[in-house]
Order: sequence, then structure tokens, then C-alpha cells
Amino acid sequence: MNLIIQAVHDIPAAHLDRLASLALASRVEQIAEHAYRLREAKQHGDVASYCYEHQLDYGYVRAGQHLSDFGLLVMDMDSTLISIECIDEIADMYQLKPQVAAITEAAMRGEIDFAESLRRRVALLEGLEESALQRVYDERLQLNPGAENMLAALNRHGVRTLLVSGGFVYFTERLQQRLGLDFAHANTLEIVGGKLTGKVLGHILDAQGKAEWLVHVRNELELRPEQVIAMGDGANDLKMMAQAGVSIAYHAKPVVRAQANYAFNFVGLDGLVRLFDE
Repeated sequence: MNLIIQAVHDIPAAHLDRLASLALASRVEQIAEHAYRLREAKQHGDVASYCYEHQLDYGYVRAGQHLSDFGLLVMDMDSTLISIECIDEIADMYQLKPQVAAITEAAMRGEIDFAESLRRRVALLEGLEESALQRVYDERLQLNPGAENMLAALNRHGVRTLLVSGGFVYFTERLQQRLGLDFAHANTLEIVGGKLTGKVLGHILDAQGKAEWLVHVRNELELRPEQVIAMGDGANDLKMMAQAGVSIAYHAKPVVRAQANYAFNFVGLDGLVRLFDE
């Protein structure tokens, strides 16, 4: 195994020396501005705590594993591909953000069933002008750091992309077109007379729905589970992540970090590119 160490800042040589010693690595190679590969590394329990203390992200990766070995990346949208929770920002247009955000947080921690939490949050938005959605997209929606670099690398290696969200089609469709994503699925807000009715149309895309879409696209592309990467931040991403050969917790809740193969606690989305040697 190789141990990949990366950060958003310069990594002091002393940190690399300590990690190389813990992991009994044969040598240290710089692979990017703030990223290093420790060759022939062994698992050591202190690596995780040392990295977290010094704001480093780490991952043990099989030697010779490349980004081109994969065929599909499945991503959550809110707080994963983008930096906001769209429904919280919509609510902010209605002075309801604290109430909605509290339900969002509880759902992401796994304390409330996601479908029920979505119904409760959307109900609070009844009567809101549809124009508020466009304002959120134009004024508040931002990609998380490294998103475009990650997507460019995936495209170079022929890795397809699926954006699957418990959020709303209004945003996933625009992101799919803007970023050239291959597939996108989400929930549809009911809008009548230019206003939100407080309801979601059709079956709610919840944790099970996300997992089912991953499997559907994986089968459509004739890929094996080990050729799929899934990335998310909340409890409703866990079933989806369990269907992928590689799971990544992106700036995630503790319950997600505990179950993922890798956790990006500090670096941006392009940490995926550095993790798997090109």
C-alpha cells in the first residue's frame, strides 16, 4: 500500500518524517504542491490521529491503483459538490433558515428519517415565490473547492459522473448542464402559479433512492462495484456509499466518516485526483 498525505497548506518535513516512521514507508515522494506519496506503507493506528491533529488528510491506496481504473463517480450535491444546503438558503429568503437548517442538521446526523425531514422542511416554504430558487442559484450557490479540477481529471480518464441528490431538480439540472455531468437525479418541488406549494412531487429520493440510482447507472454502464466511487457528507448518503467499491466522506458528519473508506476533512474535491495516482 501507498500512504497518500495531502493538505491545503505546506506540509512540514517533520510531519512527513513522523508519518513515514509510523508507517515504515520505504520513501517519500511529492506528487503535487501539498501532497505526498509514502511508498510501501504499513497500517498504523496513530496515523489517523496525527493527521487530524495537524490538519492533514490521508489515505492508504493500493500501489498501482489509478483514476482510470474507475468508471463512475456518484456524488451528493448539497455540501458535497456545492458548498451550501439549497433548501436552507431558499428558507433564508423567507426568514425561515434557522427552523429549516435545524431539521437539515438532524437529518444529516441520521436523527430524523430523511423523507419525513424533507416533507417538514418543504412545507415551511409554502407560498414562497419561484424566483427565490433562481436567486439562490445565482447569488449563493458555489462549487466546493477543487470541483472543476476533479471533474476535468475524471473526464480525461473517461470516468462518468452521476449527481444524485435529496435536494431539488431545479438545481441539479442547472449543474448538470453547466458542468457537463452525465447523469443527475433529485426531487421536484411542486410550483403552482409561480409559487411553491410546500409539497414535493412524486416519490421522494431518499437514502434508498440514491443507492438504487447508483446501482441502476452502474449496471447500465456494465461496471463492477469496485469500479465505482461514491462521495457524500450526510447519513442519507451511507446506503449509496455502501454500493460503491470506494466511498469518500467529504467534510462529513462523524457517522459518515466512520463508515467511509476515505475522509477528506480538509482538502477540496480534487483530493480525489491526488489520492489515486494518475
